[in-house]
Formats: sequence, structure tokens, C-alpha cells
Amino acid sequence: MEKRGPVLHIVVVGFHHKKGCQVEFSYPPLKPGEGHDSHSLPEEWKYLPFLALPDGAHNYQEDTVFFHLPPRCGDRTTVYGVSCYRQIEAKALKVRQADITRETVQKSVCVLSQLPLYGLLQAKLQLITHAYFEEKDFSQISILKELYDHMNTSLGNTSLEGSQVYLGLSPRDLVLHFRHKVLILFKLILLEKKVLFYISPVNRLVGALMTVLSLFPGMIEHGLSDCSHYRPRKSISEDAGLQENPPRLDDYVSVSAADASNASLGMGKGDRKMAGDNSLEGQTADVPFSQAEKACNGAQSSNGAVQRLKVPSRASPASSESDWETLDPSILEEAHLKEEERENAASEQAGNVRSKGVSSEGLPITVQPQANTGHTVLVQGLVSGLEEDQYGMPLAIFTKGYLCLPYMALQQHHLLSDVTVRGFVAGATNILFRQQKHLSDAIVEIEDAHVQIHDPELRKILNPTTADLRFSDYLVKHVTENRDDVFLDGTGWEGGDEWIRAQFSAYLHALLAAVLQPDNEKILSDFGTGFVTAWKNTHNYRVWNSNKHPALAEVNSSHPFQGQYSVSDVKLRLSHSVQNSERGKKLGNVMVSTSRNVVQTGKAVGQSVGGAFTSAKSAMSSWFSTFTHSTQSLGD
Repeated sequence: MEKRGPVLHIVVVGFHHKKGCQVEFSYPPLKPGEGHDSHSLPEEWKYLPFLALPDGAHNYQEDTVFFHLPPRCGDRTTVYGVSCYRQIEAKALKVRQADITRETVQKSVCVLSQLPLYGLLQAKLQLITHAYFEEKDFSQISILKELYDHMNTSLGNTSLEGSQVYLGLSPRDLVLHFRHKVLILFKLILLEKKVLFYISPVNRLVGALMTVLSLFPGMIEHGLSDCSHYRPRKSISEDAGLQENPPRLDDYVSVSAADASNASLGMGKGDRKMAGDNSLEGQTADVPFSQAEKACNGAQSSNGAVQRLKVPSRASPASSESDWETLDPSILEEAHLKEEERENAASEQAGNVRSKGVSSEGLPITVQPQANTGHTVLVQGLVSGLEEDQYGMPLAIFTKGYLCLPYMALQQHHLLSDVTVRGFVAGATNILFRQQKHLSDAIVEIEDAHVQIHDPELRKILNPTTADLRFSDYLVKHVTENRDDVFLDGTGWEGGDEWIRAQFSAYLHALLAAVLQPDNEKILSDFGTGFVTAWKNTHNYRVWNSNKHPALAEVNSSHPFQGQYSVSDVKLRLSHSVQNSERGKKLGNVMVSTSRNVVQTGKAVGQSVGGAFTSAKSAMSSWFSTFTHSTQSLGD
């Protein structure tokens, strides 16, 4: 198989006055065997035209959007998309096709990549999009083919460890805008809640969302490879034949016993390790991933029989989290097993593992914690499938049905209520998303820096502790103090982008180290007892906690801003309450309007009685001078 570069396709999407958004050009073709001008799309990428040409784009002369596509059958990782949109007046075109009937022409040039280099791809793509439109002849596609070759050549040896991964993502701007609320956003995602970001235009939306994710160590570089595993909505006729399409093997979190053992014990001191991917290739070789058809037909057991996990027949809240440890969203669409059959199958599977021992040719094991029964089938450690560092970063947040969609098209709206999606961090520009509040746990209105959390209990859990307020205030002060320095703006260490990421990395490492300590109730209270309790029920915590991370022994296991309560803390708490509570906002507005009225009244009164006040002041000064002189005379 020919080795592919990091860029998979260059695509042009246009708006047709009758057909709507459609693919007009792709290089190489999106479907093998078809021409570059084919409009047909792979089933997994049916939403591509609506993502590349975002909703409401006609209101802007140009815009940029980041989006994620699900992997195609036979592939394993998310496809990262960057699209640059522009519009031009039709009368300015040198060559005008017959189907151009509107006054303006709207098109997007899009890059589909295997690397999450959003800002770097955007910088290159904006230049090419500008040149493509300057041709004023969209049949000139040679520049797009050259772009494909150039990008694969220049990005072929690109490392994901450098600062270029974060190009265009500014935590400094995020802190300046959201201030103390940045930590609330950070914790919302740690809890794997359904978080919807909202603003228009779309470049502000995707920029803010991806910047929040960049605060998580290793998340942009290695944590999003499983963040877009969803199935596009099918028609009724297609749904009727859904049972004939079994789930894919590479969607299961399945490894051999040897691999699971390696995942928990083989942590290098300074290097990252691939948890799951490499071991799957080396140890469970009975179903090669390169054979897409076989990979989509399920896992082969040692005796040749196909075995698949089914969703349990119950759907209680207590079981939902643990079920997601192993179940891929696609298999929820298949018929259900009875609870007794599932438990018996799990027990029998565990028995087979113990009888066969650790063998590369043994039956693949799927780790399946049993929340209701209080025990775990396998104790070697869960496998995230992500490339982790010595601290277990990135956390396995965007795995097993928790989606990251920087931009959601209206055609994807059904994903918000899809039973195969356990949560999401998504961005939208269409007001319909914001209006349906029951489909999300929190709505982040970027324009007003407002984080609307619907559940009172969740608001209570996320209410910042005194130590959290100190941490947030520390960030805000360092960022705002240097904002007026033209020469050091965003480039200095303290208060700069890298510095802010380092603070959040230290915060998260301290939290992880504190969890490992015995008798840690007092330490964890600084992070929020309710928050830590809720976090321990998440998928990402259970995956992290099931493996050993010796490097955390060297990390200080206390909140970075622990300490005794002081008067400054009272001021911080009061300030936070006024800024974030509805009553506080009303009080603040009343104080502002009252002070404004007092100033205006003072000016009016000053104008009317100013003369009298001046006269009284002169008389008082004269009397005081006379009184002082008389006193001195008496003294003499």
C-alpha cells in the first residue's frame, strides 16, 4: 500500500443555486475511480460540504473554519479539516460558467489532514485561496494540485511536539475575554459534559473552542484521534438494512492480556507510548486492519468464531458510564442482549483469559468495569488508544463516544440527542442550537463571555473554591498587567500563551498527584470535593487511574494556591459572586446606573449653585484668616 502524506485531499466546495453546497473538485478524488470533478462523497463524509461552507457564510466576505470528520472504514483516526471561505462578485469573473446565476459566487478551499495543525494549515491555505480567487477562473485547478504536493512535502516530517501545533490558538486572549471563567470551562470538559459554544462568525467560534482544548496537556497533539467517531444520519431505507452492517473491529477497546499488561507497566521516563494502537497490530494479528472488509466484520476469537459485545438491555444512569468503557457507539444500533447473557459472557471471557494466561495468541480481552456489581473483570489497566506521556497525558476525554466538533453544521443537529453520543464539546453558529437548551449541559456564549449551566447541582459542583479563585486571579493579573506592552504583547513568558498552558498543566498534574495520596480529603477539598467526586465517575479518570504513572510521585500533590483564608480571599469571593450571579449582575447594573445619575445630578446642581458655593467658600476663607490673626494678637 502506497504511503500517504499528512494531507489526504484538497477539496473545493461551492454553493449551487439549485443543489446547495456540493463538492466541485477534489484532489486526489474522494472516491477512488472517480474524476476530480465528481460530486459524490463517501458515506462517512456526507456532511463535508456543509462543514466546509458554514452556515451564514454569505454574511461575510471571507472566513475560516476548523472541523473534524469521522475516519473512513479501514482507517483509525480523526480527519482534521481546515477550510477557507471567500465570495466574489460574478461580474468580476473572467470565465463564467453557465450555472452561475447569482450576483456572487461562494466557494471554500479545504484541506483534509491526518495532523491537527490547524493554524499552520490555515496560514498556508489562506494564501492559496486568495491566489485561487485572484485567477477569476475557477477552472484553473493546477494551483490546487501544487498545493497538495507542497503541503505533503513541507509537512511530511512535521513534529507534533513543537509550538507550531498551537499556531493561532491564544490562551492569553481567552483569559482576557473569559477571565475567571476559563477554569470553569476547563472543569466542564474534565467532567465530560455536553458543552456547546456559540458565536458568529465561525472563525471566532473554532478559535475559542480549540484554545480551551489547548489548555489540556497533549490534547491537541495526541488526544483527538478518536474524537469524531459517529455515524451520519441514514434514511429510513438505509436504516432498514442497518443490521447487515456489523460494527468495525478497530472501534473496540480490545487488546490481548500481554498488551494490557504492557499498557500498565511499560511507561517510559520521558517518552510517550502508544496505548493500544501498536500493541493491537503486533499482538492480535488475526484480523489485519489493512483489510477493511474483514475489519468491519468483527473480532475473530481463537476458534474462528465472531464475537461482539452488545449493549445491555438496561439503561440506568449507574450503568451508562461503565458501559461506555468498551462499547462503540455503532453497536448500540444493533439488537440488545439480555443482562444475564452479558454477565455470563463476561465471566466466561475472564475465565478463558485466566486459563490461557498471558499469550500473544490468546483471546483478545475487552476491559469492562462492572459498576453495578462492584468488581472489575480485568485489572491490568484500561487502554485509551492514545499516545500518552509519563503522566498519562492526554487524558482519554475524547474517546468512546465523547465528541469534539469545533463546528457543527445544522445537518448534524441530530448528534446532540443521539443515544450513541455520550457527550460533546461542539461549536455552532446557528441560533437553533442555542435555543434547544435541553440538549446540552452548558452553553458558552462567546460574545458575552457567558457560561450558562442549566443544572443547579452542576453549578454547585463547578463553583470555584478559594484556591481556584486565587489560581484564576493569578492568571488574570499576569495577563492584564502586560497587555499594554506593544513589544512584549503575547511574546513574553509570564502572562504569555505558553506560560498560561504551563499553569494549567501544573494545575492538572497537581490534581492527579493529589488523587493518588492516602487520606487526601483535605488536599482535594481545595479542588472542590463535589467536583473531584464527579470527576472520579468519568471515563477519562477511570482509564487514567487504572494504569500506573510513577512520574507523578515527583509532583507536588497539593493545590498550587492552597493556603489560609485571608481578607483578599473575601474580596475575590465577593467579586466573583457579583460578576457571575444573576442577582450580582442586577446589583452591578443598579450601581452603575446609580453612579451615573449621581454624577449627572452633581453636574446640574454644581451649575446652579456653583456661584453661591464659591461665595461661601471665599467668606469662609476670609473668616478663617481673620480668626487666625486675632488669635495671634491675643497670644502676643
